[in-house]
Amino acid sequence: VTEVGRFIFASSSSVYGASKTISFSEGQYLSQTLSPYGATKIAGEFLCSTYSHLYQLRVVSLRYFTVYGPRQRPDLAIHKFTRRIYAGQPIDQFGDGTTRRDYTYIDDIVQGTLAALGYDGPLFDIFNLGESETIQLKDLISAIEKALGKKAKVNRLPEQPGDMPLTCADISKARKLLGYKPITRLSDGLPRFIDWFLGQVK
Repeated sequence: VTEVGRFIFASSSSVYGASKTISFSEGQYLSQTLSPYGATKIAGEFLCSTYSHLYQLRVVSLRYFTVYGPRQRPDLAIHKFTRRIYAGQPIDQFGDGTTRRDYTYIDDIVQGTLAALGYDGPLFDIFNLGESETIQLKDLISAIEKALGKKAKVNRLPEQPGDMPLTCADISKARKLLGYKPITRLSDGLPRFIDWFLGQVK
C-alpha cells in the first residue's frame, strides 16, 4: 500500500439504490441498494475510505453513470439492444419503459477519470461522473431503431426487483473540483456507437 501514490476506485450510480431524489449527489444518505452489484460498490467505497485513513492513501471514488460507447461490453443495454435489433431478434423490456437512465459517453468518462488523477483535495473523496440528463427506456429503444433503420421486436416483461427507476447524476461537485465537463449528449454519442457497431458487423 505504501508504494501506491494514488488509487482510483471505479464505483457506480448503483450505490444510490432506492433513492427518491431527482438527481443523486455524493453527500446524500444511501438508504437501500437494490442489487448485490450496488452493495459491493458501497462496500468497496467503505474499504477505500478505511485504507485511506489507515495508510494515508489518496483515494478518489468515481461513481460512473451508465457508461456507453465503442467497445462497450456486449451484455449491456445499448450494445445488446443494438445487436439484437440489427439481427431481427427480440429484445426484453422490463416494466413499462418509463425507467430513466443517465447515459454517459466513454470519452467524457475518460476526461473525468484523468482529471481525478490530479486531484489533491481530501485524502478520500467521491465524485459523480455522469451526463446529468436522462432518457426513458422506451425512448432509448426508439432512438436505436431510428439509427439502425430497423424496428425492434419487444418482449414486454414485468419489472425486475433489482432495477432502479431512475439514475441522474448531480455533477456540480465534479464540475467545480475536477473541471469535469461532459460534452457528448446521447443524441451525438449513440450514432457514434452505432457507426462503430456497424463497422464491426460488416
